[in-house]
Amino acid sequence: MRFQVFRHRWRKVFAVAAAALLTGAALTVATGTATAAGTGPCDIYASGGTPCVAAHSTTRALFGSYGGSLYQVRRWSDGATANIGVLSAGGYANAAAQDSFCSGTYCTIVRIYDQTSRHNDLTIAPGGGANPTADQGANAAALPVTAGGHKVYGVYISAGNGYRNNNTNGIATGSAPEGMYMVTEGTHFNDRCCFDYGNAETNNNDTGNGDMDAIYFGTLCWFSPCSGSAPKVMADLENGLFAGGNGSNTANTGRSSAFVTAVTKNNGTSTYAIKDGNAQSGGLSTRWNGSLPTQGGYQPMTKQGAIILGIGGDNSNGSVGSFFEGVMTSGYPSDATENSVQANIVSVGYAKSVTFPVNGASYRLTNLAAGKVLDAANCGTANGTAVQLWDNLNNACQQWRFTNVGANKWTITNVNAGTVLDAVNCGVALGTATNLWQSLGNKCQQWAVIPAGNGRYELVVENSGMVLDDQNCGTANGTKTQMWMWLNNTCQLWSFSS
Repeated sequence: MRFQVFRHRWRKVFAVAAAALLTGAALTVATGTATAAGTGPCDIYASGGTPCVAAHSTTRALFGSYGGSLYQVRRWSDGATANIGVLSAGGYANAAAQDSFCSGTYCTIVRIYDQTSRHNDLTIAPGGGANPTADQGANAAALPVTAGGHKVYGVYISAGNGYRNNNTNGIATGSAPEGMYMVTEGTHFNDRCCFDYGNAETNNNDTGNGDMDAIYFGTLCWFSPCSGSAPKVMADLENGLFAGGNGSNTANTGRSSAFVTAVTKNNGTSTYAIKDGNAQSGGLSTRWNGSLPTQGGYQPMTKQGAIILGIGGDNSNGSVGSFFEGVMTSGYPSDATENSVQANIVSVGYAKSVTFPVNGASYRLTNLAAGKVLDAANCGTANGTAVQLWDNLNNACQQWRFTNVGANKWTITNVNAGTVLDAVNCGVALGTATNLWQSLGNKCQQWAVIPAGNGRYELVVENSGMVLDDQNCGTANGTKTQMWMWLNNTCQLWSFSS
């Protein structure tokens, strides 16, 4: 899918971020004790005659016998890498190994291993037709959850994050049938292109209708009318996000449960299906099961067989989303197989608890790179007052009150002014300025507080999925703050103090 092009800018590079570009031998850390999970989703698909040809998860093994690495993280401080494995075969991720390896610094997820024998690993996506700049890897500490009672980490996709594999083995091409699912969050989404997982072009460009077959999750309405405000599972078949049929399908009302199972399947010639479910309880709901789009290019499909995560086929990367696990199959799975997979997902017991910041509390926010605090310029109180960095003056113009307005969504109110931190004009372009404005109750004034480790956090604005950034990594008083894609550097990390 095509979206806005993100362009380069010059940024001052700090040593801690530059070190992350170094290469190093990967340390594999997978030991521990836990009860094996037994049968996994890929065992269920295999028993149904539609085996997994790609299986990705940072939270658990997707085969009952899998005991290898789940993902790889790179440490900012020295560029060293570590493979994070499972506590035992068929079990859950060894999050303690990540915590130990990344202690005292920060880490990026640089590879998500394929658990099948086909080695369809996902690595950080290169540039493409919609955005020629290579993507960034996800903050490894951003999405702590529990699965099977164990602490694990999901993949938190902000604008500019994405993963890809253009040289796959066994993924459907042409009109071959396939199925897929992913587990995501029903509270982390936007209306930009394109939070996808699945089959895409092998050259990072939009090459035409039917060349993709991926799951999309979000609220981007490609074919009007769309139904309701809840995020929806749709099929990204290239040049369209299809809620069912020829695109518009008001019966697809979406799902906003804390965790969502997103399912699609496509026989390549005539039929596709879209399903969703609460990944914590219950079964799947069928949103569409019928004809492929009748517009030219979709009957038959012309799938190319790359795999993407968090982006569109042409590297459109303005979307946000969460990823915990997902697979792609050979063949068109039966409803019975998918129902059994959903039951297996529910048995995992995914759960999440946000304990910071404290609702109603006020904090001083210090930028890690600059060592200066977030400040209302000249203690201004008018709408449009600039937000900048300044030496700590220990006054109310530099204190910010956090008010919860949803699942890890916060308004950030300047204590002196009584107005809130705002993305100017609801901008979605790189470099969008920030200011103070009266509360409008919109996503341009709602922020997610995302852990990076060591008591530091990203602040992600809901409308664009971009992070609060120290402009050009400046260190002078008066340096402005702005919105930028996540770059894995300290200019975008903040500490909280009272």
